[in-house]
Amino acid sequence: MSGLLGRIGGWCARHGVIVLSVWILLAAGLTAGSLLFPGPVSNNVSIPGTDAQRAHDLMSEGFGPGYDAGGTIQLVLYSGDGLLTTEAREEAVEQAMDDIRRLPHVAEVLSPYRMGGMAANRQIGMITVKLEGHDNTKLAETTKTISAAAEPVRAAGVEAVPANAGTPADKEIKTGASEIIGVVCAMLVLLFAFGTLVAAMIPIFAALVSIATGLGVIGLLGHLVDVPKQASIMATMIGLGVGIDYALFLLSRHRKLLADGVPVREAVRRVSASSGGAVVFAGGTVVIALSALMLAGFPMLRTLGWITGISVICAVLTSVTLVPALLGLLGHKVNALRLPFMGRRGNDGSSGWAGLGNWVARRPWSVLALSVAVLAALAAPALALKLGPLDDGFGDRGTDSRRAYELIEAGFGPGMNGPLVVVAELEEKVTDREPEPAVLQALKDGVGDVDGVRFVGDPLLNSAGTAVLLQAVPEYAPSDPRALDVVEDVRALRIEGASVHVGGKVAGMADAGDTIAERTPLVVGVVVLLSALLLLLAFRSPIVAIKAALMNLISLGAAFGALSLVFSLGLGSGLVGMDPPVGVDDSYLSTLFFSVPIDSYIPLMLFAVLFGLSMDYEVFLLTAVRQSYLKHGDNSRAVAEGLGTTGRVITSAALIMVSVFVAFIAYPDPMVKIFGVGLAVAIAVDATIIRGFLVPATMVLLGRYNWWCPRWLDRILPNLSVEGHDEESMTEEEPRRELVGAGRS
Repeated sequence: MSGLLGRIGGWCARHGVIVLSVWILLAAGLTAGSLLFPGPVSNNVSIPGTDAQRAHDLMSEGFGPGYDAGGTIQLVLYSGDGLLTTEAREEAVEQAMDDIRRLPHVAEVLSPYRMGGMAANRQIGMITVKLEGHDNTKLAETTKTISAAAEPVRAAGVEAVPANAGTPADKEIKTGASEIIGVVCAMLVLLFAFGTLVAAMIPIFAALVSIATGLGVIGLLGHLVDVPKQASIMATMIGLGVGIDYALFLLSRHRKLLADGVPVREAVRRVSASSGGAVVFAGGTVVIALSALMLAGFPMLRTLGWITGISVICAVLTSVTLVPALLGLLGHKVNALRLPFMGRRGNDGSSGWAGLGNWVARRPWSVLALSVAVLAALAAPALALKLGPLDDGFGDRGTDSRRAYELIEAGFGPGMNGPLVVVAELEEKVTDREPEPAVLQALKDGVGDVDGVRFVGDPLLNSAGTAVLLQAVPEYAPSDPRALDVVEDVRALRIEGASVHVGGKVAGMADAGDTIAERTPLVVGVVVLLSALLLLLAFRSPIVAIKAALMNLISLGAAFGALSLVFSLGLGSGLVGMDPPVGVDDSYLSTLFFSVPIDSYIPLMLFAVLFGLSMDYEVFLLTAVRQSYLKHGDNSRAVAEGLGTTGRVITSAALIMVSVFVAFIAYPDPMVKIFGVGLAVAIAVDATIIRGFLVPATMVLLGRYNWWCPRWLDRILPNLSVEGHDEESMTEEEPRRELVGAGRS
């Protein structure tokens, strides 16, 4: 593989103008296409085979308009300075309802003055709009249009906020300021690392082209597949981080070769053959980890995984083609526009890190024990990780969804934000509806008798007489664990002549959590196994592959510990910009420290992302250590040299990635904040404690066993080494031959 990458890099360096033009045209074309013909984002949270999915499937069978997915939109009304029942405001509400009725796809508009449509204080009410024949992928636009038609209400001094209780917010996560902050932070790190403006701009430019290309592809994919609303933000976070990092690794190696007097194009070819191979393998581990989410049994998570992987693939492609092209075009001008007092280093730029490697090599057992103790302390809080639905009550206070949530809770109780949809399949078809079949009343009475159910609506029979539907409002908010107990108790009902199913947001998230928990061991096993196999192919060492997988799992423990501290235990949730939920007093400490549930799919998604990203630094460090070991066969010296040659660049790369992830913590969406905290902590721990101390200590202790490979395994493994030996000036073959079967008695 190294030879192929070397030839590709050399060709790109010789034809830099062509490669640069192709990438710019591709990025611009895809971006323009996604802006002119944007694919819709999807809120499809279906989970095939679950009880909630069965309930939702039955809902679409003959119950009339408004009972299919996204078929109901609500406008929450609030009269802060009086009652909604005054004559002037009633007229304004009626006028708004008439305007809404004239809109396309509106089948029915229910007045807030109906039974159950208004709160007891007569200041909060709900206009319920039932849709028919609409496009579910454009529900956000439909909601906006309906909200605009309620202007007569606002003119009368009544607040009108769109909501869709019981379903996720239908809006795509937009990015902007967070990317700018991340790029600026990355630029500062690169300036300090390289000391020249031109060199610092290369990784930034390559990453921006990569992101533009990836987001363009993702945007257009919305016309073909269901693209989750989180796809763009995840692709941007990960694509920006790995895009800059991969280009940084290549550029650092290239500048060193230029300083050693290697001609420009030859330096590009060598860099592509050696560091380019490491980039391909590192990117491959991230893609493998994300692709394993296809086994999670949750369609949204599955799609989110492979779509996010597109950004990583784009980062790898730009690194092995666009970056060599830029290096070939710039030549020695890559070091132009040097900034004073930045990028200064010693003769080899690695004495400090090599010194750390030597220090670790002299006391490996002490370093190992201390590192394990620190990591165990960081991971211990993970035992208190609290999973549960993250409802709109934790959203940003400046959003409509949060405002609607608060108004509904104040007027109708917390459970109205997550009503249960109870659908019962009838064993016998109902042909005579008069008098009302006894099974309908039995169902209503049974659901109403369940502990925790506050209100039960009237049952509705479908047109075929085969199923009955009713709405049950629990006493608890969707994020309250007791709401899950209500779901289970309703499902446990035994109604003669009917089979009960429960849908709605709470039921759907409960089923999602159960499904993910069931599939988590499979996903984790596949990710670890495939990543270890990829490392085995790269380094031809079973021990290195197994050890790398274990190290990555350790860094994940630290990340989950940080999530538990900040969100589950609430030690600083307000410090990351989370708004306290309804019911928390406005005291200073209460706004900083409060518990936040974490959606059940987030830990698995974080596992996949972090396992892949952590493997990046493992690949780059091991590549350098193995190259040194192949030259002289001294394991301790190789560890010190490997840490010395990669320590500076890995630290710079980690600082960039941490800066990018921290910048996204400022984004108002709670899910993004959780990801930002977890990713930032894991990368920081991985690049310092694990790669700086734990990995070198274990490699010193293992000695020659690091590179031991059974002869039978060595014979069957394909030659996919990432180091590119033939591209360097190595002539000593004996140490390399000794690797096979090394350490055997």
